[in-house]
Amino acid sequence: MPANNERATPLTAYRGMLLHFLSDPGEGDNPHAAQFFEDGVLVVEDGRVKSIGAAASVLAGLADTARVIDCAGRLILPGFVDTHVHYPQTDMIASYGNQLLDWLERYTYPAEAAFVDVGHARDVAEFFLDELLRNGTTTAMVFATVHAASVDAFFRSAAARNLRMIAGKVLMDRNCPEHLRDTPEQGYRESSLLIEKWLKQGRLGYAITPRFAVTSSDAQLTLAGQLAREHPEAHIQSHMAEIRAELTRVRELFPASRDYVEIFERFGLMRERAVYAHCIYLSAEERARMARHDAAAAVCPTSNLFLGSGLFEFEAARRAGMRVGIGTDVGAGTSFNMLRTLSEAYKVAEMTGHPLSPWRAFYLATLGGARALGLDQRIGNFEPGKEADFVVLRLDSTPLLARRMLTCVTPAEKLFALMILGDDRAVAATYVMGAAAYRASGEKG
Repeated sequence: MPANNERATPLTAYRGMLLHFLSDPGEGDNPHAAQFFEDGVLVVEDGRVKSIGAAASVLAGLADTARVIDCAGRLILPGFVDTHVHYPQTDMIASYGNQLLDWLERYTYPAEAAFVDVGHARDVAEFFLDELLRNGTTTAMVFATVHAASVDAFFRSAAARNLRMIAGKVLMDRNCPEHLRDTPEQGYRESSLLIEKWLKQGRLGYAITPRFAVTSSDAQLTLAGQLAREHPEAHIQSHMAEIRAELTRVRELFPASRDYVEIFERFGLMRERAVYAHCIYLSAEERARMARHDAAAAVCPTSNLFLGSGLFEFEAARRAGMRVGIGTDVGAGTSFNMLRTLSEAYKVAEMTGHPLSPWRAFYLATLGGARALGLDQRIGNFEPGKEADFVVLRLDSTPLLARRMLTCVTPAEKLFALMILGDDRAVAATYVMGAAAYRASGEKG
């Protein structure tokens, strides 16, 4: 149930199993990349991390006035970071259909057309954010629709919850239904006003949001690039190289560009804090160029499998030095839950011949996602001074998971079982800036 962001007490300690990451564990699971405490304590003061460590040492130094919350048998992690998701597609999740381009026409565009109604946008935003928190996600990069009011509705709901969220108005001026098109000038004007209104308001960030190259003309991408130059602190989000048919269409529309990445390079949209969903069909050279720009890929395994799009090559991206995060990509994505999404990511990696370890999987869902979004100075781990967004996970949330845990010996075994067998029932509580934003029924805090 929503906890309405209860006020954080001045000094609170959470005792339980703790895990956070200091760097990317890589393919070899670098033991220095993570800090794991079987019996640890996270100390939070005024909404920020004060300290973390083994329970015996941390508790000995705590003032008698500190409140200690017992999370025994629970795993405390930094809040999950969802690097790609569509809030307007909440009501169309699990829609039977064909591959991407047909699916957009059949389901996505009709669903997004409804967001001309401000009341509808507000209702969906409220449900969407509650669902994120119920699944332990505290930060997300979010697509709205072409309607400026859809962005306003989302940001108002996010601000009321004190969430660190990024969102933006979709830019589309061709190859989409007429009633969902803007013009390059309208998109620029409305985006400018939204940036002025919402960027850096509380914990909010704005993303310049061309849907993908197919639905934006050269003129629109030129003005999107102008927005990026005028607002270097803003994010950029789009889709890229999701299916092979998309690549064919892009070559037809942008014959002067040698590849997909060059399209966004030409218009000044390939840089740090630029996040591109999917990135399945990229060449080694394109991956290397993305890495040089510090741009990121949002990997969306459940939607890629659901639509039959393809398999992201985790190891190729790692070798290229690309920033990578995990996206649920609702509504083509089939779950808001990061554990379910990591489970599918593991299977995708297996199918490409390079297993995804539980250490790297949980890194990608936390600090890796924060780095992809350029927010790792604020969120993503439990370094002192970071914003205290975190999730408490049950390791016995189902009879099967509880039984499997009895035979798990190492932390890696426990993490792997959790990511394969866990789901929304594993989320005991979600905290935002040290305040409970969600608690499962029966959980105390």
